[in-house]
Amino acid sequence: VSFPWQKREISNFDYLMYLNTLAGRSYNDYMQYPVFPWVLADYHSETLNLTNSNTFRDLSKPMGAQTVERKRKFIQRFNEVEKNLSAKCHYCTHYSSAIIVASYLVRMEPFTQTFCSLQGGSFDVADRMFHSVKSTWESASRDNMSDVRELIPEFFYLPEFLTNANHFEFGSMQDGTVLGDVQLPPWADGDPHKFIQLHRQALESDYVSAHLHHWIDLIFGHKQHGSAAVEAVNTYHPYFYGDKTDLNNIKDPLIKSTILGFISNFGQIPKQV
Repeated sequence: VSFPWQKREISNFDYLMYLNTLAGRSYNDYMQYPVFPWVLADYHSETLNLTNSNTFRDLSKPMGAQTVERKRKFIQRFNEVEKNLSAKCHYCTHYSSAIIVASYLVRMEPFTQTFCSLQGGSFDVADRMFHSVKSTWESASRDNMSDVRELIPEFFYLPEFLTNANHFEFGSMQDGTVLGDVQLPPWADGDPHKFIQLHRQALESDYVSAHLHHWIDLIFGHKQHGSAAVEAVNTYHPYFYGDKTDLNNIKDPLIKSTILGFISNFGQIPKQV
């Protein structure tokens, strides 16, 4: 049987939105917000070449395994399981959570207020705020062992979230840069509309169309948990698997509220589709 998506009758964007909806994810819930993949790995070139496979992120691997060195470290963590970690997993942080969503959209209301309330009433330290697409990619794919975040749908259709039209004062970074609009890759020519247009083209490109099913397996499919997830270096803290943690059987109210707090702050694995 050939499905509409395989026949290219619906776009990759629409298919991902459909899967997110099936998996119980919605714009109405920051904790289960639609999750979209990083599709590019090139945030430094003057022009974007969508016919070169090196332009793209490896969709068959989770964000924690995008480089050989990083993958090795996470496998090592899984195998060692330090005494203070209550569970055997590759990642103790998640690829989608309320704070990740709010941090991406912090330049727009009502997300500005949401971000501040999640942060305890104020903006974060400027260096930790979402300020550059390139540095966020480098953090999530290579540099920061506690950062494995993916993207949200807005990266593919909403230029407004990249500009500080409300002139919020986010402060200055350590190097003196005042935080304002999000810094875009050179190929976007400083134009949020061009960034969104090219980023959407990348999502709908032949390369992504041919490899997107691998990412879908990791997030929504059979590599989401169990032995296939271990093999794919794709296991998260057990609390992130909301439907696998039967809260009804947990009698201790403190443990129960800890787990609920954990899920609401740090994210939740989508329902398996």
